[in-house]
Amino acid sequence: MTGSMLAAVLPEAGQPLQLEEIPVPTPGPGEVLVRVAACGVCHTDLHVIKGEVAFPTPAVLGHEISGTVAALGDGVEGPSVGSEVVGTFIMPCGGCDACLRARDDLCARFFELNRLRGALYDGKTRLYRADGTPLAMYSMGGLAEYAVLPASAVFGAPPSLPSDEAAVLGCASLTAYGAIRHGADLRAGERVAVVATGGVGSLVVQFARAFGASQVIAVDVSEEKLAAVRALGATDTVDAAGGDPVARVLELTGGAGVDVAFEALGREQTFLQALAMVKDGGRMVAIGIAPVDVRAPIDITRLVRRGIRIVGSYGGRPRTDMPVLLELIEQGILRPGSSVSRRFSLEQAPEAYELLDRGGIVGRAVVTMAALDGPGSRSTEG
Repeated sequence: MTGSMLAAVLPEAGQPLQLEEIPVPTPGPGEVLVRVAACGVCHTDLHVIKGEVAFPTPAVLGHEISGTVAALGDGVEGPSVGSEVVGTFIMPCGGCDACLRARDDLCARFFELNRLRGALYDGKTRLYRADGTPLAMYSMGGLAEYAVLPASAVFGAPPSLPSDEAAVLGCASLTAYGAIRHGADLRAGERVAVVATGGVGSLVVQFARAFGASQVIAVDVSEEKLAAVRALGATDTVDAAGGDPVARVLELTGGAGVDVAFEALGREQTFLQALAMVKDGGRMVAIGIAPVDVRAPIDITRLVRRGIRIVGSYGGRPRTDMPVLLELIEQGILRPGSSVSRRFSLEQAPEAYELLDRGGIVGRAVVTMAALDGPGSRSTEG
């Protein structure tokens, strides 16, 4: 594949994304080139844009994509060129100690090479400006018309989902599934609270109900978001802007608290609120990524005496969890596409993140790419 493509580039932290024309990347051994159809708009990207999470720049962000396979690197036996796929934000190397223990979510090379250096597993990026300037990749750098990622992070897209809805499988859905399946080990009949019901939190609500939670209490400061999660399965909602959310959750559970509280924002206040909602012997699952150096003071005595467990959950485990997640979607048990509420063009990507920063997106927004066939196409086969 030769030619150029459009990408939304972050020049420096604190600056807005800017649209640039850069060369189409080439997949290396064990890698897949995906022609991107859509890319999810995630709060973690916003942390990088605002400089709240350290990442090298200039960079291309975007880490949950759907699209079609455009080319295969050496040694990749599948999926076939032209097939519809989704890409996961955690890209397991398959060879580190964590990956060999099936803990893809703890992949050492992913954190060391991608999250710290913006590279793939030969230590190099696949994205460059026309003048040769390297562009760091946040996961696969999905805010572009093409993206390269390891074959271990590529899965066949569910036929039942449109491509724009399928994009949210690779991060929001995988994160929600991992939090419920591994972080909480949720059991049927348990009571749940979900603090912050954005893109990931709204899917935690839906998935918790699907996994048999008897009560799902959604907590947010936005009545619009709370109305949306009622349709996704929330049995109760709490407007945190209108009073003490902890007191209200305790009231809704007869004073006992919930078996599991999920915190999906990454702020000290919401972290402590979620922890205070948990009953004796319960679990608090922390999902939200916080700005650097954010800390939360914990009541150690309560933690010890009451047998409270705090579990960090970064995401699901792509190689084992994605096949299960895809099967649940095909069976109609999970409907992650229902969380997609807004669609933006690649040119509108800066607007999408500005709106996300203002709390103006309900559920998940996606950036969709313009058709590459016909007028405006920049890439050519070669």
